[in-house]
Amino acid sequence: MLSHLGTQTIDTERLVLRPFHYTDDDDMLTYWISDPKIQSLYSEPTYNTKDEVRELLEKYISSYERLDYYRWAVIEKESNICIGQLAIFLVDNKNHFCEIEYALGSKFHRKGYASEAVKSILDFSFKKVNFHKVQVCHKEGNIASQGVIKKCNFTYEGTLRDFFFMDGKYVDRLYYSMLKDEYINEQLRDK
Repeated sequence: MLSHLGTQTIDTERLVLRPFHYTDDDDMLTYWISDPKIQSLYSEPTYNTKDEVRELLEKYISSYERLDYYRWAVIEKESNICIGQLAIFLVDNKNHFCEIEYALGSKFHRKGYASEAVKSILDFSFKKVNFHKVQVCHKEGNIASQGVIKKCNFTYEGTLRDFFFMDGKYVDRLYYSMLKDEYINEQLRDK
């Protein structure tokens, strides 16, 4: 049985994951949401104006009323900058699984922030919400995301061949997952 809690603030060593605020708009535009390369990595459009970002934020913020809605602004503690986003989506209440997605501005890559954020969401997903399975995917060629997934100890499940048509060619989608028992056993081994 899932225990939906909504998007709660999560504190990690270097990050705060919290619900989005309207005041995040400038950081979003500056650091990631207007960057076509970042947005294309997880098949999202770019947002280039404050009005477009405000409209998206309205969608996010109004959805926080639902306890089964999970979308976090990723805030770097040191600078208090919104450096990206992380979400639990494709929530399957009947079969107790979900999928996660994440995106960080390129200035914040290769600092371990993505894996730190994903690990905290795994902990939240399994220990608080009680998901049985968390899945994640990346596009073929997204080596950085693949590295995050491996660092977080997901298990490769398979490839959906030619899933996306981008820039005139087909691109595969690679899927990974983690089961709650695997996560708990890993936590016990690390103690």
